[in-house]
This record gives sequence, C-alpha cells and structure tokens, in this order.
Amino acid sequence: MLYKFAIEKGLPQALDAIPFYDFSVFQKKEEDLEKLLTDNLFNILFEEVPLMPIFRERGGQPVADIYALNKKGDLIIFELKLSKAGGNAVEQALRYTQEAGQWTFNELNEKFKLYSKSTGQELQKAHLEAFQLERELLPNEFNQKQHIWIVGSAADEKLIEAIDYWKHQGISMDFIPYRVYSISGQYYFEFFSLPYDKHRNPGDIKGVLFDTNRSYDENAIWNMLENKRVSAYGDARYYVDYLHPKDKVFYSHKWIGIIAAAEVIGQSKNNDANEEKYRDVRFLAPIPSRIEGIKKYLPFSHVSSILGKSFFWDRTIKVPYLSKEESNTLLEELKKVLE
Repeated sequence: MLYKFAIEKGLPQALDAIPFYDFSVFQKKEEDLEKLLTDNLFNILFEEVPLMPIFRERGGQPVADIYALNKKGDLIIFELKLSKAGGNAVEQALRYTQEAGQWTFNELNEKFKLYSKSTGQELQKAHLEAFQLERELLPNEFNQKQHIWIVGSAADEKLIEAIDYWKHQGISMDFIPYRVYSISGQYYFEFFSLPYDKHRNPGDIKGVLFDTNRSYDENAIWNMLENKRVSAYGDARYYVDYLHPKDKVFYSHKWIGIIAAAEVIGQSKNNDANEEKYRDVRFLAPIPSRIEGIKKYLPFSHVSSILGKSFFWDRTIKVPYLSKEESNTLLEELKKVLE
C-alpha cells in the first residue's frame, strides 16, 4: 500500500492512503498485463529469485500463462489475472497444475525447445548452464514438485480467501498482489515478489553481470571491448537501459566466465544498423585482445563462491544484482586473475 504524508515542524504527520486500481480500470486487457509482467518478470520483478522460464501460453491455449523451473527442477506455474477473478482463478490454476504435474521429461523438453527455438538447446544442458550446477539433473529429477503462483489484484478478497484455503490444505500455492496508481498524470505499478519482495535500491550504485551475446555472435565481445562499450542486441537491447552511470559491469562470456570489468560512463545510445543499444564504459582491469584471444578469466563457479550467491546465468543480465561492496570484492578477485 502507498501512503502520502506531510512534514510539519520537522515531524511526519498522519498517513493518507493513495487509492489504487487494477488494469481493467484503464481499459487494458489481460494480455496487456501479461506482456508487462512477462517482459519484466525474471529480470526486474524477481531479481532475487533465480527462475528459468521454459514455456508460455500461446494463442489462447488451455494452459497457464508462464511455466518456469527453479534450481531443483521444480515447476513454477504462473497464472496472471487482470482484475478481480475470485475463486475460479484458483480452480483454473489447480487444473493446469494437475495437467503439468503429469508432464514427462520429454514433454517438458519439447515445450522448452518450442519456447527457446532460437537456441536449439536441450533442457538438461540449458538448466545446467543456467544455474551452473555440478551435474545435469536426471530426467526423473525434473518436475517432481509443482508450485502455483497466482498474480492478481490486491483488492481481490475472494481470490485471496481461496488461495489461503488451498495453502492450508497443503497445496504449494502463493498469491502475488499488484496495484496500479495514478498520480499527477503518471502511472505507477506496485508488485510484491516472493519470497520477501527483496530488491536492491534503484538509487544505489550496483554491479551487474552482463552477457556478451556469445550464443548469437562470437564477435560481439570484440565490438564491446574495442569500442569501450557494453552492448545488447536485437530483442534484448532494452537491457542496456537497466544500467546507469557509475554502475560496474562484469562481462559474462558464455562457457568461460568473467573476462572483463568496466564502469558505465555514458547514456544509452542506439546503433540501428546493427540492432545494437550500448553505453560507453571505462575499463577497470586489463582486457583481452582479438589477436591473442581470451586466455585469462574468472570461472562462473568462482564468482558464486566468492560472493556466496547463486545466479541465473541464462539471461542477458544475471540476477541478482551486486551491491557496491560485492562489486568491489569481485573486481579485486578479477584483477588478481587478469593481471
């Protein structure tokens, strides 16, 4: 809930609750909410919860909106509701979960390949790389458990009551509320991500593990290093806007590790000829050359060990973000390797 308060004589006064709405009030459709959430779900709204999306609802199919895997191979089932949906939404989610719980590994794998057709990867290998596991999960280790996360209006009392009922019956189900505010002609979206709605303060300087686009273009890294920039391409271009001046960027090169580090010094720029969006940077440690290739790097496993954090590696931005202190720690360790 959002409250307004005034300061009088140096002291905060009474709280004044700001009215909130759901998307239907703004003549928006359920697909508008779905697009807003799916475009931002795993990089912004759930920045502290590593999840691997494997399938999305397509063309009105009788399935849930989004399916994802966690590190253990459990299936997370997202059902998104535009406005007040009541208990029927829970019944629908339970039906989808019952069906998904019977999916074999081969069915999961086929759905993943359909979702990520541009990569052509098999699910086991993609899951291994995404979570940097010591070994691939066996087929029978996937989808042993299912968890239902229903996203809906914070004012939907019937939906909340229905979810509470099934939680008390031992069903792994959670409610994720959202609110929309209209303040001085601007819209604000409030969302409560599980498990604790933990986020880094956007106003703080952060560290970001940023993908070098190796899966699609082996030369993208040299474009970045030689032109002193951090870049993203094609449909992933907007990730550059998540960076801000003074943020530290750690270049994550697939199948190798962290190969360079830099400080962001410029605003977002577009190179339409190359479908590229980038920011200028200042490198903070030695960088590899195209002629000699990449010979020194910090393996991904060492990054997790140094920071005591797990990351979801199969994203352009590897969440969670790093604090200023974590960034400095990682930079010092990287320098020892590169220098």
